Order: sequence, then C-alpha cells, then structure tokens
Amino acid sequence: MNFGRERNQLEKMGKIKGGKILLFLLCLNIVTFGVIADGPPTCPADLGGECNNSGEWKGEFFPGIPKIKYEGPLSKNPLAYKWYNAEEEILGKKMKDWMRFSVAFWHTFRGTGGDPFGAPTKYWPWEDGTNSLAMAKRRMRANFEFLDKLGVDKWCFHDRDIAPEGKALEETNANLDEVVALAKELQGTKIHPLWGTAQLFFHPRYMHGAATSSDVGVYAYAAAQVKKAMEVTHYLGGENYVFWGGREGYQSLLNTDMERELDHLARFMEGAAAYKKKIGFNGTLLIEPKPQEPTKHQYDWDAATAANFLRKYGLTGEFKLNIECNHATLSGHSCHHELETARINGLLGNIDANTGDPQIGWDTDQFMTDIAEATMVMLSVIKNGGLAPGGFNFDAKLRRESTDVEDLFIAHIGGMDTLARGLRNAAKLIEDGSLAELVSKRYESFDSEIGRQIEAGKVDFEMLEKKAFEWGEPKVASAKQELAEMIFQSAL
Repeated sequence: MNFGRERNQLEKMGKIKGGKILLFLLCLNIVTFGVIADGPPTCPADLGGECNNSGEWKGEFFPGIPKIKYEGPLSKNPLAYKWYNAEEEILGKKMKDWMRFSVAFWHTFRGTGGDPFGAPTKYWPWEDGTNSLAMAKRRMRANFEFLDKLGVDKWCFHDRDIAPEGKALEETNANLDEVVALAKELQGTKIHPLWGTAQLFFHPRYMHGAATSSDVGVYAYAAAQVKKAMEVTHYLGGENYVFWGGREGYQSLLNTDMERELDHLARFMEGAAAYKKKIGFNGTLLIEPKPQEPTKHQYDWDAATAANFLRKYGLTGEFKLNIECNHATLSGHSCHHELETARINGLLGNIDANTGDPQIGWDTDQFMTDIAEATMVMLSVIKNGGLAPGGFNFDAKLRRESTDVEDLFIAHIGGMDTLARGLRNAAKLIEDGSLAELVSKRYESFDSEIGRQIEAGKVDFEMLEKKAFEWGEPKVASAKQELAEMIFQSAL
C-alpha cells in the first residue's frame, strides 16, 4: 500500500469538505441577509428558508405571482383572465355567481405528480418531505394565499388531505381539529368550503369498501369518520358535503353479496342524512357517480344508476349529485349527458370541473380546455338556473411534467377562462334562439290537442289506435342534426 498517496488523497478530501462547509455557510449568510434586507420572507427551497422551521411560518408562498386580474381576450399575459370577469353580468347574473369556482386542496397541495410507473416530480418550495401537523398547517397557509391571489372564495377538501392520520381515531380527530381551527382563522368571513368530504378509500382498512365493507368494524369506523368530517365542514361554513365511493363496489361477484352491500350503503346514507339534521347542517349532501377505478364496478356507476339508488331507498329528498366530467366519459357518456340526466331528475347539485383524455381509459383529471364541451356544460347549468349552493370545483391536477409553481395558477386560470367562455357562448345561443327554435319545431306535433293529452297521461291505447287509422302512415320530418351542429358551432 502507498501510504504517501493515501495521505495526499485524505488531505485533498479534507480541503474539498472544508470548501463545501465554507460554501454552505456563505450561502446561508446570503439567504439570511436577503430575508432581512428584502422585507417579508418568501418560501425558498433551501436550508435557510423560514418555511423549514415551523408550521406557524407566515411568509409569502407565491412570491412574484400577482393577484390575478381580468385583462380581456386580447391579453397575452398568462397570469391574467381573458374571459372570466367576475363582476360582469351574463343573463341577469354575475359570472362569479354562475360559476362559484372552488379549488381542490388535494390536487393543488397534495398532488405530487407520481404515478404507478414513476416517482413524484413536484417538490413545492414549502414542502419539507413530511406529513407532520406542522407541515399540514403550512400547506393550509399556502392554500389561502393561493385562493386570495386567484380571486376564488371557495375550496374543497378531504379530511385526510388537510390533516395527518394519527395512531388512533382520537389522535386523528385532534389533528384535524387543530388544522381546522387554523383554517377557520385564515378564511375569515369571505372564504368558506364549497364542500368537504371524508377520505374513505386510501387506508388499507377500506380495501373492501367503507359503507359496503364486509366487516362491521370498518362500517362503524367509516361512520365515525364521516361524522367528524361533516362536523368540521359545518364548522367551516361549508355549503355541501360529498360522498365519493371509490371502494363502494366489487372486484368479483363470486364472493360478493351485492344486495346486502347496497342495503348497507343505503343505511349508511340514511344515517348521514339524519346526523346532518341533528347538528343543524343545512348543506346539500351530494353523491359523486363513477363507474370504476379503483373497483372493477362501483355501485353509483353513473347519474342514472345513482338516481335509481336514491329512488329505491327513498333518499331523493336528501341527496343530489356531484357530476364529474371525467367520470362521465369513463361511464361511456358525455359530461353533457350526465348533467342533463341529473338535471331532469332534479338532482344536479355540483360539478367537478375536469376532463379526460379520449385516448386514455382512466381518470386523468385534466383541467377542462375544450370550448365546445364547456359550452354544452353551461347550457345545462343555465337550464338548471345555476348550481348554488353547489358550484364548479376544479377536481383537476397538473400534468406530471408541469413542475413550476406558476403552473398551478396557469392551470386554474385556463380552466376558469374555458368555462367562462362556455358561459358566454351558451348565452349567445340562448339569446339568438335559433337552436331552441329548431328543437321546439322538431316536437311541435305534440303541441296539438292530442299531443298535450298524451303528455298529460290522458290518452289510452284505444284512442291512439283510432288516431293511427285516421291519420294513416306518418310523414316523418328531418331531425336537422347538421343544422343544429352548425348553429352550435357558430357560437363558439
């Protein structure tokens, strides 16, 4: 062994380590000086940033991002609204009242960009890599700064997204109470949740479902979790409470008693409706249909299935539906179809505003950017008279490859502008009247006396047979689909 060479190598390593330490101290000094010299601290991703010290940190999370303003369609500013003008009136109502936009806490502040094939890609500057209570409070502060700069006064959450789960339910509830107390303080009087919900799908205890679990202990635990989540939603001034049954379904019917599980689900919903009244919560209870993923078959497959479930168990007066556009396409429908199905059944309560990729067969939760789709969505909303006390929640996430903090703003601005443009287009179609006239003309034969009697349920088959003999072979008119599409496209 060459001891001289080894000694030289050790001396070189010592110099390198010493240089690294000096460089670290110099950087730390620069960062500290910058914080002192530049006023209120920001939230840098470095060892000197105050974000890493305490959950009570009160600096700026989005330095360099201004409050987002409306600049009009000609603006090239990515951090400005081109179509969404909150105070502008459309069809007698302000745009902000038609939209009632909400930010989803889970995608915006808990989304990592990870997928089954790859590690997380998003490392927001304020994150410290933990799921601690202090970190939960820091995220909550970031949430309210984001809402303020975006100009949105509503947010949505799952209980486990905003506060960490403890070793026992009592500790978990205490964690939630602590974070919710901070949220109550931060939201003030102008901001409140559009809705809250309980996360009943991630933890292994829910692998067989929650309300449809084969284990009565899991059923009870899920009820306790919903009870607490509903209480904090009420405390924060939430306007709705959502049930998304991601695990309420089956993987195989061979080992499943579907009838019993559906009965259990109904009893669970009855219990939720009863507790809502007991605590004086006036918010709307919403069921969010989805056909599958993560289960092979989810019991509230689509709007029609969910409506049938509510009717069968006498729950139509207690619940409405939260329609998610990406879930609609997964069930083989358009979002417009699902909205109309919910609307004509008196069940349209809220919209999770997102979309999916037609080339991909799973729930991609993308921000809606299709103007035609947004226009059809807004036609249903206008026919419904609006969504209040529901609204549009952006259950949408950045793409895995979008990793800049400003991308969070750009994505929401794009989604809000798309729906605002859809509202303007829908208003054009309604004010023009050509499309409505085409539809009315198509059904005008039912405006006759016999047609009105049929619609009133006052005509039997004998009478209809007499009319068929009297009229002879019907002359069926064109449906004018191409003209309808032309009229629709002219408004985009």
